[in-house]
Amino acid sequence: MPGGRLSQQERQQIALGLADGLAYAEIARRLDRPTSTVTREVMRNGGPTAYRADLAHRATEHRAHRRRQSVPRGAEAPPQADGRDAEAVREYEEAWTTLLMQQGLPKMMSRVLTCLYTTDAGSLTASELVQRLQVSPASVSKAITFLAGQGLIRRERDERRRERYVVDNDVWYQGMIASARSTAQLAETARQGVGVLGPDTPAAVRLENIARFVDFVAESMIRAAEQAREVLYTDGPQSMDG
Repeated sequence: MPGGRLSQQERQQIALGLADGLAYAEIARRLDRPTSTVTREVMRNGGPTAYRADLAHRATEHRAHRRRQSVPRGAEAPPQADGRDAEAVREYEEAWTTLLMQQGLPKMMSRVLTCLYTTDAGSLTASELVQRLQVSPASVSKAITFLAGQGLIRRERDERRRERYVVDNDVWYQGMIASARSTAQLAETARQGVGVLGPDTPAAVRLENIARFVDFVAESMIRAAEQAREVLYTDGPQSMDG
């Protein structure tokens, strides 16, 4: 399986595959590349409906040029203090960001969340996020407001009274509960349609079936979240070993 960066010809094949409606996995198979490589390439360059091979190739060259400029001539990127491979970490963070974007999160929100997921502390200040992501404070502020509103992060004050943004076990639990409640609202809305359309009509029967299905899923999500928190987190990290 070939490695390294995608060539311009490979990007053209990706564009043709998208135009033909092929799945990422099929495009990757034809290129003899991992599916994650194709997915990341498309998502970071406009998505499946806006991907253009020439623009994607130029954007990649521009990013590579910027990275070369950020490293002193004759020097390699300094290893991370914890001994991790900096390039491998960057690739992993890109994969996480791509996954979050596929789930529907905007790009900046995905980058911020990935940054929080992959930092050992599990929390960062706004200035730390700005420095790590090399973006404007306004971009970080907008992303934080969105993520906090969705229950994906929480805010807290540290000993220096700075506001920090946190992802931890409780955030995952609360996020799952919020998602279940949002799903339950769908069931409620569907049942309102039963009364409007008439209980004996095909449309009403369809809506009632939707509501029953969604009710079951929402209840299962809440039950699973509560059980997972009790089993995995009640006794601390050591409970993960059984």
